Amino acid sequence: MPELPDITAYISAMQPRVVGQTIQGIRIVSPFLLRTAQPPISAAEGKQVLAIERVGKRIAIGVEGDFWLVIHLMIAGRLHWRPPSAKVGGRNNLAAFDFQNGSLVLTEAGSKRRASLHVVAGREALQLMNPGGIEVFATDLIGFRAALSAENRTLKRALTDPRIVSGIGNAYSDEILHAAELSPITLSHKLSEAEWARLFAATRATLQLWIERLGAEALKAFPEKVTAFRPEMAAHGRFGQPCPRCGTAIQRIRYADNETDYCPRCQTGGKLLADRSLSRLLKSDWPRTLDELEALKRR
Repeated sequence: MPELPDITAYISAMQPRVVGQTIQGIRIVSPFLLRTAQPPISAAEGKQVLAIERVGKRIAIGVEGDFWLVIHLMIAGRLHWRPPSAKVGGRNNLAAFDFQNGSLVLTEAGSKRRASLHVVAGREALQLMNPGGIEVFATDLIGFRAALSAENRTLKRALTDPRIVSGIGNAYSDEILHAAELSPITLSHKLSEAEWARLFAATRATLQLWIERLGAEALKAFPEKVTAFRPEMAAHGRFGQPCPRCGTAIQRIRYADNETDYCPRCQTGGKLLADRSLSRLLKSDWPRTLDELEALKRR
């Protein structure tokens, strides 16, 4: 799922292309995409784009008349910049927003249709779509700690809950926790003063690093290959590869469609976190430490 750095990169690439331009037409290909009926989608056609903003993990396109087109890419939704009146055939194409200088095309890979488009009138209606999580760069350590410790949750769940923190998902939470040298399953009520400071600093630094990195790429070309798996990442998507800090193989916890990647030496004191599927398979043979894992490999 595109997260804060990816959404910021999209917005940076979209602004010079569509702000000030008139939406000549909106072609909805998938009937599952549009989730609102009033105002109608036609309310935005023929209107000039005045602003593009981020609302959590959503992209909001503001047009004349105080209408907003709110796009949520979910897991597999992506945006592409195509020549004017680009063809939108094919099952992955969901919609096209046509401008004189090009077409913004929304696609979604896979068979599940989770991406959404809402049309709302007025900023108040737009803000109702905000899950309410704190903005990391608009708060301080006290506000950050208060938000994440309001309930006693694991750090992974707290960081990825949009009602708690805005814009962070599976990928960047792994990177943040690796940078902070904290276990993804540590409970927020268990953190020390020093660990809270480390987590807050790591959250800001990690997001800023990727905002700048992806933003620089977006200045060169429209971000066509937004992905949660990048070779420069320290932990996420690097199962079995060496930790860039200590060289220990990155481990993972797999669940549903997601996984949590972590370094057992840097983050969990040498302990291996139980993977549900493998734990059920291996039962009592499940290795609990790095030493047990190495011994299992030597059998």
